[in-house]
Amino acid sequence: MHLHDFWFLLIAVLWTGYFFLEGFDFGIGVLTRLLARDRTERRVLINTIGPVWDGNEVWLITAAGATFAAFPDWYATLFSGFYLPLLAVLVCLIVRGVAFEYRHKRPGERWQRNWEHAIFWCSLLPAFLWGVAFANIVRGVPIGPDKNFTGDVLDLLSPYALLGGLFTLVLFTFHGAVFAALKTDGDIRHRARAQAAWYGPAAVVLGAAFLGWTQAASGNGRSLPAAVVAVVALLVALVLNRAGREGWAFALSGVTVAAVFAMIFLALFPDVLPSSSDPAWSLTAAGSASSPYTLKIMTWVAGFMTPLIIGYQAWTYWVFRQRIGTRHIPVAH
Repeated sequence: MHLHDFWFLLIAVLWTGYFFLEGFDFGIGVLTRLLARDRTERRVLINTIGPVWDGNEVWLITAAGATFAAFPDWYATLFSGFYLPLLAVLVCLIVRGVAFEYRHKRPGERWQRNWEHAIFWCSLLPAFLWGVAFANIVRGVPIGPDKNFTGDVLDLLSPYALLGGLFTLVLFTFHGAVFAALKTDGDIRHRARAQAAWYGPAAVVLGAAFLGWTQAASGNGRSLPAAVVAVVALLVALVLNRAGREGWAFALSGVTVAAVFAMIFLALFPDVLPSSSDPAWSLTAAGSASSPYTLKIMTWVAGFMTPLIIGYQAWTYWVFRQRIGTRHIPVAH
């Protein structure tokens, strides 16, 4: 395997890990308005991700940094062409992080309500925009012979891209509902399971449409098994959720998220960003990679740092594995 192929694979793993973790993170943010009935229940939901949400975003920083270092042409074209949606995602992530930290700083109802609205909208928008972005990545965008993006923001809002955004939004909300059922107790746990039973079928319909469209337009023999795994895992997660097996349901919803993005990257390779203007102008893994020496140094660094990051995050989830409920929230809050 060439180093540029290895780094394409590693970047795919990093993005997939990010969406596996941040997916339920976004879902919890959306559920603060759809599931929680009062401020105490919103506090319970926020506390389920309180110890881990910032660690989940490390995967985004690592994935973006690895893309910049390993495939500078891909990074330059992608982040210039997708400037507005990615800027919106960045602003949402900043505001969302501030909202988590500032919500409890003052007891005023208006103060807390405003930050809770920020958490909701700044979770919903990235969950939608990431789907739009990756749908465009696999479908292709207008790229000229000089590797520059030649379209505008309306080129990113095709029916296929909007379907991808709607699918990731519903899928992440389902993922978050299953996580909420796993991490809470009492009445909110049962309602989270009931809401997951509603979002799951919608995710199945949207997923079948999006993955089928992706396979028909851009897929290959490698991507088809991943699409099948995604749909089957989602159906099994639904069954397990109805049976009250929250741990297994969450594991299978995570498999669904991972299989969806694995399917996208498998359909994409060996391109990293197809050109809808002319296939000859598409950016490929081999043509967009850094020098072999740069990739070699990066490989040594990644081999040392990646196990440390995974080990630290696994330890964090283990330490904060207990369920929480409204009885754990002090009356003053």
